[in-house]
Amino acid sequence: MAPFVTGPFTRRRSDSRLSSQANLPEIRTTHQPSRQTTDVLLVGAGVMSATLGALLQSLEPDWSITVLERLDGPALESSDPWNNAGTGHAALCELNYTPQLADGSVDVSKALTINEQFQLSRQMWSYAVENGQLTDPSSFVNPVPHVSFVRGAENAEYLRRRYDALAENPLFEGIELIEDRQEFARRLPLMADGREDDEPIALNWSQNGTDVDYGSLTRQFVNSLGQRGADIRYGQQVKNLTKQTDGTWVAKVKDKQQGSTYQLNARFVFVGAGGGALHLLQKSGIEEIKGFAGFPVSGQFLRCLNTDIADQHQAKVYGLAAVGAPPMSVPHLDTRVIDGQRSLLFGPYAGWTPKFLKNGSFTDLPRSIRPNNLMPMLGVGLTSMPLVKYLVMEVLKSSKSRVNELNVFAPSADADDWELITAGQRVQVVRKKGKGGSLEFGTSIISAADGSIAGLLGASPGASTSVAAMLEVLEKCFGSQFEAWKPKLKEIVPSYGTSLAENPSLLADLRDWTDRTLQLSTSGQPATSQQHAG
Repeated sequence: MAPFVTGPFTRRRSDSRLSSQANLPEIRTTHQPSRQTTDVLLVGAGVMSATLGALLQSLEPDWSITVLERLDGPALESSDPWNNAGTGHAALCELNYTPQLADGSVDVSKALTINEQFQLSRQMWSYAVENGQLTDPSSFVNPVPHVSFVRGAENAEYLRRRYDALAENPLFEGIELIEDRQEFARRLPLMADGREDDEPIALNWSQNGTDVDYGSLTRQFVNSLGQRGADIRYGQQVKNLTKQTDGTWVAKVKDKQQGSTYQLNARFVFVGAGGGALHLLQKSGIEEIKGFAGFPVSGQFLRCLNTDIADQHQAKVYGLAAVGAPPMSVPHLDTRVIDGQRSLLFGPYAGWTPKFLKNGSFTDLPRSIRPNNLMPMLGVGLTSMPLVKYLVMEVLKSSKSRVNELNVFAPSADADDWELITAGQRVQVVRKKGKGGSLEFGTSIISAADGSIAGLLGASPGASTSVAAMLEVLEKCFGSQFEAWKPKLKEIVPSYGTSLAENPSLLADLRDWTDRTLQLSTSGQPATSQQHAG
């Protein structure tokens, strides 16, 4: 039974017709609010909850929405811009999405899927800009070329095959293969400076990439939710979720500012709490979470705030992961645009801690172990020795070793210009498989059979495909309403349910719309020379 067919309490009408959201104040509460019931409870004020809230508020403006966040503001965990690389993951440059198969061919199927999903994000953001849910596009999304980079003749041949497999697909229109050293130096001067002239290099260059500040995006969505009637509460930690006989949920909430606890009744619950989602879904007791576990991995980056250096590198450049290393270890040198300032980020350098959140507890991992997920965890432990070895080596890595890896990308980079920062915590999904388990590096939507509760587990591509993930939540959890919502959803995300790769004219129209609305002009970026240089 899907939620919202009938209900135990009256829905409150909210004003969804605000014409402008310019200069919205950030919605904060410092006391226990009076509302004791809500149609929709969003746990966590990150990009996933913000996206789902914005969708539901557009689809059903009369439904009451409550957001509970345990920290003092939105987007302070994984959605914070310094807790992720800000890549608008469209599979334009990430080589782990285009693996080379045993016969030498390149499998691009995952790249096509992720690109289609990112197109949905661009469309919803454009709709939100036009309808006042988002204000200044340049504060959260900026044009930055996405580039794949390899060294050596064998890897260059792989990149040629990748180019051949993608170049004719409309989703990857304009992709270039660059092997000419002078063109390489013109486009990526920081990477060319100090490099040996006889070193074979190759690039796949995509001019249509973006850098995304998911913190700014999330804050704007959350502020819009509050302005349009949602109840936004910070410093509120959900301690438990209990299902009632009428199908609703009771959340036990601790007000961290006052030290008191209270209960909130909700007809639908979404657990968008990042690494904290696993614990809450386990406490809910739903059958669907059984067998799932989490494997936490921390990350660090080298950051350069010197604008003179940042101006020498205007691209997100992804390389190949080391042999035996997991996909999360793919090295990349990124342009970042945060609060209007350009900087550079290089990494990631992996680490390990039992915390599930950056602001979490060292007991997070042991508290997540249950009889139903013990064997999957043990199975992953026995089959993931390369990952364990990789993490041990990363933890023991010296500052000099980190800079040496940076110098593979930027040979002349000086350690004095870079600082080490700790990024957000990621919890990889461990799923029951046979008598053991498998470690997954994507995202998974977990939802109860009756559609009354859902949550998201996992990491990359994560925020980039948040719209696709939240559309999946709507489809899984709101079956009785979903068909009636389709016309509105096609207004918000016109390509939903349509393959853009098979509809190039629609893709072109939507690109023009989103480029214009999100102000994604590529002026000022290096001009393309020829489709296949070299």
